[in-house]
Amino acid sequence: MHIKKLLHKDLYINELETAPDEMWCIFGENNSGIDRLADLFSNKLKGFSAEILRLPHQPAILSFQVQQEIFEEELRNDDSDFLDKMDPGTLVCEFLPDYQAHLPLLKTFGMDHCLQLGYRQLSSGQSRKLLFLQKVYNGATTLVMQNPYDGLDQQSCHELNLALQQLPDRNIELILLVNNLSDIPTWCTHLAWVKSGRLELSGLKDQVQPLLKGRKKSHRLAPAPLTENQVNRATTEHSQSNELIDLKDGFAGYGEKKLFTGLDLTIYAGDHTLISGPNGCGKSTLLDIITGDNPKCYANKLRIFGKNRGSGESIWEIKKHMGLVSPTLHREHRIPGSALHVILSGLYDSIGLYTKVSGTEIKTATHWLAWLSLGEKRDTPFRRLTFAEQRLVLIGRALIKRPKLLILDEPTQGLDDGNRSNLLDLLEEIAARKLSTILFVSHRKDEQRPIFSKQIQLDSYAP
Repeated sequence: MHIKKLLHKDLYINELETAPDEMWCIFGENNSGIDRLADLFSNKLKGFSAEILRLPHQPAILSFQVQQEIFEEELRNDDSDFLDKMDPGTLVCEFLPDYQAHLPLLKTFGMDHCLQLGYRQLSSGQSRKLLFLQKVYNGATTLVMQNPYDGLDQQSCHELNLALQQLPDRNIELILLVNNLSDIPTWCTHLAWVKSGRLELSGLKDQVQPLLKGRKKSHRLAPAPLTENQVNRATTEHSQSNELIDLKDGFAGYGEKKLFTGLDLTIYAGDHTLISGPNGCGKSTLLDIITGDNPKCYANKLRIFGKNRGSGESIWEIKKHMGLVSPTLHREHRIPGSALHVILSGLYDSIGLYTKVSGTEIKTATHWLAWLSLGEKRDTPFRRLTFAEQRLVLIGRALIKRPKLLILDEPTQGLDDGNRSNLLDLLEEIAARKLSTILFVSHRKDEQRPIFSKQIQLDSYAP
């Protein structure tokens, strides 16, 4: 690859040249221009000029956007209504031709037991592993991976690292794009830094990495737009006698496959809870049961906000007390609408905005966008935002109504160190002010803040 004098309104590269035997990692924070570089690699960047532009021929791209595109294609081909039963869609084994020849690698990634599952039945982490295996199996000569470790548990990150280090032996050129310094792998040979729309540095990793550690930190956000009215409402709702969730002998699975059994979980107001466990152990499924988005919510002995599931309660009455951020919710936001509309939709628990809103509500949503450093993107269509910007907007959507229960399923996917730290600081502020009770799913050890008084390791409930 050779790029020289590339000029775009959001990106300038004086020169970047790589060789097939080099293993490159490119670091850049959210809105640094690194997303435009990813667009360039995937042939989606428009309106630029370059003195020299020699890119890898048909590189295999692995990103959250690619995952989203496949998910949407699976939805378009869903024949559940015609079949009068759940259509699993494209099976894992159909993504992997001649998978039997690669069973050792499948087992290394823990995907050998998923072969008969449909793509939409996989967790976000499992689908990332599947697409990596698919690219390698299909004979990719260049693999571009954007934030490859996001959504993977620690064991999967270790397994992925082992596999990535072997790619040169398979004659595969590798280019990683990451938003966090901690995601720069020890084994990469070369490193580049994208900053403020420019390729700032590039060269041997051992020479560039020390310069990154001394960089100016991202600007910290101002205090979150939590109104005095929201603070004043918190006094009685968060007494320890206020039960939010009570699950007895909880279980979940699909077909004959059991994810977890025998889970007892009681959460009172103020019991901020951290849920962890490996990819595919049922963390997102547990949250779907709690929110009512999984039919197992009626088979389980579950009480939400003091009401038994299946006792005639309104799902919308329950959801108006919940705020949610999850990979599933992110995938389902395929409707037209601006960033402002998406945040406002959180007041009505809808995907899309179908209700006339007041000036006060618009002002509140605008304040949240400003706090998220997205004030200038207020009228930008949600689908034209970067993945990280979309995730930040969904976080604002969940927080705007200050719910009793704030459910966050790996909310920091795609966020850089600064945005991740800002979000976690906000959660500590919410906990300190007793504004919501937080149910948080994460793989990352650096997200295990002291506010979490309860911790659930879900794989310990595996059958």
